Amino acid sequence: MDRLPWTRFHWSIVFGLGTAWILDGLEIQMVSANGYAKMLDMNSTEVGFTGTIYLIGQVVGALVFGRLADKLGRRKFFIITLLVYLIGSGIAGFSPNMQFLWIFRFIAGLGIGGEYTAINSAIDELIPSHFRGRVDIAINGTYWGGAAIGAVANFFLLNPSHADFSENWGWRIGFFIGPVLGLVIIYLRRHIPESPRWQLTHGQADAANKTVDEIEQRIHDEGVTDLPPVDESKAIEVRSIENVGARQILGVFFKKYPKRAATTIVMFVTQSFLYNAIFFSYALVLENFYDVKNTAIYFIPFAIGNLIGPLVLGHLFDTWGRRKMIFLTYGVAGAVLAVSAILFNIGALNAVTQTVFWCVAFFFASAGASSAYLVASESFPVELRSQAISYFFAIGQIAGALAPVLYGSLIGDGSDRFPLTIGYFIGAFLMIGGGITAFLIGVDAERKSLEDITEPLSVVGASSAQQKK
Repeated sequence: MDRLPWTRFHWSIVFGLGTAWILDGLEIQMVSANGYAKMLDMNSTEVGFTGTIYLIGQVVGALVFGRLADKLGRRKFFIITLLVYLIGSGIAGFSPNMQFLWIFRFIAGLGIGGEYTAINSAIDELIPSHFRGRVDIAINGTYWGGAAIGAVANFFLLNPSHADFSENWGWRIGFFIGPVLGLVIIYLRRHIPESPRWQLTHGQADAANKTVDEIEQRIHDEGVTDLPPVDESKAIEVRSIENVGARQILGVFFKKYPKRAATTIVMFVTQSFLYNAIFFSYALVLENFYDVKNTAIYFIPFAIGNLIGPLVLGHLFDTWGRRKMIFLTYGVAGAVLAVSAILFNIGALNAVTQTVFWCVAFFFASAGASSAYLVASESFPVELRSQAISYFFAIGQIAGALAPVLYGSLIGDGSDRFPLTIGYFIGAFLMIGGGITAFLIGVDAERKSLEDITEPLSVVGASSAQQKK
């Protein structure tokens, strides 16, 4: 798989699987704009909890579907998790009260959490090693494409000049946009194969060979007739492992690869806390401190900056290296946020300049945050790759789930800037610390085969792939 050139087959993976992040960005944007708050009689803390309950759903979904994806295969859950999301998000649009909304936001989160684990695993196992970093980071960055779609939709759906429409139906229609896109995504996923790496380590050698043959035939049909030869020196012998127990998983994380586990935890916690803190509270900040009536227009450049960051910086993770780029992106994001906190506290910013600072900070943060999923996927064996993503994602989201409620409380009624300023400094400190941690103890995984970075648990005999970092 790593020797293959980039072809239309790989683009089909990008468009078929990568669109999951568009849905997540769309969902969170719809919630953060809080168009439902007045209709359902919700205060700032309750609006924050609407974001928190969605994140809790993501945690549960990641843990449940992550284990199932490692046990039963990646492909089975491409559709199942998407359907769970479609049901949860669609029904949430009919919410008659706050409690009903929370229940179905939780269900929508279940589906998106499952998407993260199964799909990140499949992407990294199907994309050639020379392109894996930039593709993974760019795909995770498309989250902000969804956020931009949501911002544009909210600009029209929540327009105060159409009060009856915006208060009664605007936010409800917004919740239906994701399910409609999801139906298109189901169509795109029909021809994406199972991961041959997963098949091989689960006793399905014939199926794995057939999958690879079919992929090569598709590439041949696209006009690529001279494929590079297979490097026989990288051949390994594996046995079937149907299930990995909890003790073995803990041994891999904290005995065999403790530095990798520590790096991954720090990256997920720091980026999740920062993003959820800013993203779920940005509308409240604009409304309470800058008296902005329709916040959606201010979010569009913020979302575009986050989308462009991974696209511009992603290739450097494959060329300059993972550790250096994580240090750079996390560090710059934290430093810019700290400067903006000082200016915010002294009243030197307005709605436009506040948004500019957010755009610059998250241009870098977006690329760094996207790389957290790449690090989790690359750092651990194929037999528990989805679970590794799910566990560390869950830890990050548990920490991040506290942020919307916390920052909603720090904002209050907008009469005092100092509590929120301290909150911004906390987020900046966490990001800078995350970048330093990754630089000091992270793994140099750029342009390496997954098996060269981490040998499968199912390997028979010794392997040169062992790197206990």
